[in-house]
Amino acid sequence: MSADSALPTFQLTPGASISQAQHHRQQPVTADSPALDVMTDLTQVKAATVSPRASLAQAEQTMIYQGVRLLFVVSEMPAVEGLITTVDLHGDKPMRLVNQRGVHHDELCVADVMTALTQLDAIDFALLSHAKVSNLVATLMKFGRHHLLVVESANGQAPWRIRGVVSKTQIERQLGVQIELTEIASNFAEIEKALS
Repeated sequence: MSADSALPTFQLTPGASISQAQHHRQQPVTADSPALDVMTDLTQVKAATVSPRASLAQAEQTMIYQGVRLLFVVSEMPAVEGLITTVDLHGDKPMRLVNQRGVHHDELCVADVMTALTQLDAIDFALLSHAKVSNLVATLMKFGRHHLLVVESANGQAPWRIRGVVSKTQIERQLGVQIELTEIASNFAEIEKALS
């Protein structure tokens, strides 16, 4: 390498700023737009994670710092144990646990209020790539979910790899309309939780 092939440099002036990450799909979409237009693609956006042992305050600070409302709960990369959302942090679950266990709110950790991986709904990326936004809205409404995982597999079988996330909030922002959901319990544990 010769000095002649070096790139030119220059000195910065005061006022230089750091580029901010931009969601490249923030333009409005329609019900007929491709479903991929509203998916957060984890091959393009780094997944925000938190330890299951982190406090709820630490999880909230991570969300604020990362500018997200959902964190993947991970003890050891890349295995996912579950998700925690702002709804988990500020919903009734933490207060119910405080009352049941007789502990202070600051003694709870992410593992106490997260949604376990086995309780999350997922859609195959291959199916999603041929769907429309209206199909996603119908799916969120049918199952009463705020988030859906989008998964893919190298050989079409398990183990699945989480490729993306579909968020009710992001779809609402891009569509410019509210999506009304009715929370639906999908298993005995959720029914029991709702009754307690």
